[in-house]
Amino acid sequence: ILNYDIMARFRRRTCIILLLFILFICSIMMALKTLRPDRAGFGDPFGLGLLPELQQRTVLLDSKQNFLNRPQGDSVTRVSNLHSIAVNTMKASMSPVKKLEEEQSSPNYNFHIFYYTWYGNPQFDGKYIHWNHPLLPHWDPKIANNYPKGRHNPPEDIGANFYPELGSYSSKDPTVIEAHMKQMRSASTGVIVLSWYPPGMADENGEPTDDLVPVVLDYAHKYNLKVTFHIEPYKDRDDRSMYHNVKYIIDKYGSHPAFYRHKTSTGRFLPMFYVYDSYVTIPEIWANLLTVSGSQSIRNTPYDALFIALLVEERHKHDIHRSGFDGMYTYFATNGFSYGSSHHNWASLKAFCDSNNLMFIPSVGPGYIDTSIRPWNNHNTRNRVNGKYYETAFSAALLVRPEIISITSFNEWHEGTQIEKAVPKRTGQVVYLDYKPHKPSVYLELTQKWSEKYRKEQEQWLM
Repeated sequence: ILNYDIMARFRRRTCIILLLFILFICSIMMALKTLRPDRAGFGDPFGLGLLPELQQRTVLLDSKQNFLNRPQGDSVTRVSNLHSIAVNTMKASMSPVKKLEEEQSSPNYNFHIFYYTWYGNPQFDGKYIHWNHPLLPHWDPKIANNYPKGRHNPPEDIGANFYPELGSYSSKDPTVIEAHMKQMRSASTGVIVLSWYPPGMADENGEPTDDLVPVVLDYAHKYNLKVTFHIEPYKDRDDRSMYHNVKYIIDKYGSHPAFYRHKTSTGRFLPMFYVYDSYVTIPEIWANLLTVSGSQSIRNTPYDALFIALLVEERHKHDIHRSGFDGMYTYFATNGFSYGSSHHNWASLKAFCDSNNLMFIPSVGPGYIDTSIRPWNNHNTRNRVNGKYYETAFSAALLVRPEIISITSFNEWHEGTQIEKAVPKRTGQVVYLDYKPHKPSVYLELTQKWSEKYRKEQEQWLM
């Protein structure tokens, strides 16, 4: 009996020691896991760091500074020379790009980001374009009289509530284009949705930019990005002009390796066109272009494509279906501004699209503020809340399991929806908003985080 008691105590002691050893090993593993490097991801609930920047970041990229140091005679560059400049620059720096690509995650071609090339400055364009945006009056004269008039005076005073790290840049500057491609690639976006007007046309505050498309395509290809087109509401846009413009885009740019084609459920690879303010044109006109029986039908021709309409009001979903569009997007980064931009409506819109064989592409944004150009529009401002607003939008989008998520925007500075790097700036009476206490790249990093999260969740959806 004595031997039995001794053996029983020995076994108990052994089990206890073994259990304590296992717990010790587990605690070491958990401690090691918490010591992951910064680049492994964000640690706090909203994916944001807790400490402000310890040092002031430089405002301009080295390449931009090199440009400013060139003799004045070199400062004005014609668009016709940009293509050769881009090619030469790319040849000179392919090795650093390969190293860069190894360090970054691959582009997510289900993340589409709206991009604007309408900015200009005296060095490249002979004058400021868009940075000197006018103050837009309210439609009610009584209200309009209570707000200032005139236009902005760059470079210190620009038509934006935030200030770009690259300054009041020109969209024609090859160093700027390349910096933008690097930023979009670092954010793990894959498709640039390029704002586009037909040759010779532009928005009322800009100038034609179609000549810039080849340079954008070349630099996008350098960073393994794709480019699709955001067709703006140009003068006399209808079924006939759209047919000719789609044909023009595909004939001129469709053979470029960076030209985006989307793989459909039937295995076809088709170009994709986002159509801004599509609701301005009646469904019967669109049906002429977008239905098989239409008088200007583009279907089953070499110029067939996926056409994505803008949904603002709920009734637009029926018009979009009747028109023959292939899907809808919501664009606005203002939750609650419209039916389409309200996150709580995305589930019902996705259900409608699923039942009618349409794509639903929700648009997420980091916030919204346009009081630099619409000083009376305070009620539509959406505070960024240090990135929480952006993350809330991504979370809402993932809940409906979309095939594509669009991002408003990379650089729509007038409406404060940009995720491009911004820096603190104070000048005279103007104090610009900024991303503090976080660094200028915080929204690029958040986008990259959610791109990876989307990829992981998409794998579960497809199982």
